[in-house]
Amino acid sequence: MQLNHACTDFLSGYFSTHDRSAKTKAAYESDLLQFQAFAGGENEVESLAGTTIERFAADLRQNRYSPASIRRKIVVLKVFCGYWVRKGLLTESPFWRVKLSIGRIEQLPRSLTEREMRALLSRAAQNKPIDLQNGQTSTQERLVFGRYRFTRNLALIDILFATGMRVGEASTLNLDDFFESEGMFKIKGKGGRARLAFAVDEKSLQIQKDHLRARKQIETESSALFLNSSRKRLSTQGIANVVAQLRREAGIERHVTPHMLRHTVATLLLQNGVDIRVVQEFLGHASIATTQRYTHISKEHLIAVLQKRHPSLNLRTEA
Repeated sequence: MQLNHACTDFLSGYFSTHDRSAKTKAAYESDLLQFQAFAGGENEVESLAGTTIERFAADLRQNRYSPASIRRKIVVLKVFCGYWVRKGLLTESPFWRVKLSIGRIEQLPRSLTEREMRALLSRAAQNKPIDLQNGQTSTQERLVFGRYRFTRNLALIDILFATGMRVGEASTLNLDDFFESEGMFKIKGKGGRARLAFAVDEKSLQIQKDHLRARKQIETESSALFLNSSRKRLSTQGIANVVAQLRREAGIERHVTPHMLRHTVATLLLQNGVDIRVVQEFLGHASIATTQRYTHISKEHLIAVLQKRHPSLNLRTEA
């Protein structure tokens, strides 16, 4: 079977039996198309050799792809080869002969300072409802949606920080995923892993309740918890635009992404002494190794505090 046909069949077969998001499938397709362009889509997949994979990784390094990107593309190829071994097209995976040194992934999570996070939340709470005109049919409807957008933006900033959920998880929330009486959200997480998230303080819970009431006043066929101006599900890019707008209004000069709010609450939890396994569960990490990326930042905070407040500083005597 030619490589290009094998890739097409893999995407159709693998994702029909594995609960993965459309975003994940698109990433797999993109990485496999890139490999086809390198290895030759008309070549037979049965002739795929470990040396080809090694040359592909070398080419990625030469083109200055980050270690994280290279690792992801190689993992996709490994899943692809494993799939065709199980299907009997390949007698063995070429990866057992492959030796790769991709390099360490040094990128640390970028987070906001407490001051920046406070400014972002404060700005979201201060904004006034905006009277939208696009697609509205009456003054009353414009006012209703204007109020809704105000409460939506505040609820978005609050939920991303309060629960640490990913931007994609927030986008896919439906009305019935919020259990108001319990202050609880049901999240379909990365890799299809489900978990629960909680609004643990009264102010946060009230923000979410206010948004839910405003959301239920919007007439739409969509089941989404967060809506855009077309009364359809708010996309991840739409959420990013909300964060970018509030960042500018709050006077935060550096670039801020929705994911940075997740990094911020994780970092602050560890700085406040929360057990790392609790933070792992809170973030929905499959492996604690992923959560441990935040400990580097927390150690810097720990050292800074100790350098100022360690009791030995008061016990030193002049020689």
